[in-house]
Amino acid sequence: MVELEKKYQIGVRRFGLINWVGTFSLLKKEILRFITVSGQTLAGPILTSILFLTVISLAIGDERSNVLGVPYIQFLASGLIMMQVIQQSFAHSSSSVMMGKMMGTITDIIHSPLSAAEITIAITLAGAARGLLIALISTIIFVIFLDLTIQSYFVWFFFLLIGGIFMGAAGIIAGLHADKFDQMSTLTNFIIVPLSFLSGTFYSIDKLPHLLKSISYYNPFFHMIDGFRYSFIGQLDGSFKIGITLLIAVSFITFYLAYYLFDKGYKIKS
Repeated sequence: MVELEKKYQIGVRRFGLINWVGTFSLLKKEILRFITVSGQTLAGPILTSILFLTVISLAIGDERSNVLGVPYIQFLASGLIMMQVIQQSFAHSSSSVMMGKMMGTITDIIHSPLSAAEITIAITLAGAARGLLIALISTIIFVIFLDLTIQSYFVWFFFLLIGGIFMGAAGIIAGLHADKFDQMSTLTNFIIVPLSFLSGTFYSIDKLPHLLKSISYYNPFFHMIDGFRYSFIGQLDGSFKIGITLLIAVSFITFYLAYYLFDKGYKIKS
């Protein structure tokens, strides 16, 4: 009896270093959350990319010269895919945390046998999974209908993963910080969307003035788009080494901050 009481003491963690079952269960729950409304979370962003590509292609016709040595339509297609990954990875994790706060269900998660790190990992990876699935479907469509091929599958996957993790963690921070959906919409509409549009999605940074071009080298959004585009066209607007180093650094910092805020119960625990 004494041994049983010692083994099952309240508050004593019995899952080892990581609660794999709990983390996977939360990850599965988060993925199913966007799968069940796939028309909104998956089909919508993919259709938006196709519409952007169609309208711009019809508007410029064959008059636009090559960009980075490839037809503009190929340059644009890869940028549009990553633009949606940026926006949708952020949207998933931010909405998950925000809805949990508004509905009170987030308390069920933080009181579950999951650490702050495990909760952060699950929600972040779910956001990355949503971005990855959108990118996979979009890539298949563009490869079929455009003269577009993946030259490096490793680079393609790496930039999708690191970009999804960065934006997924950023979404957690935004969701924890915002007190209502209006604030969340403000962050999305005035920060995330403009940065995803103005970071080389539609143009080469060689067209920018020298000052703005220099600033772009320190913009992680630009390096996500530029690195992902490299997996298709084999050409870079910026530096591959700087891009990878910067993205790994900001992803680690953002993830740690998201974990820290969860651990402290920022705007969750009264």
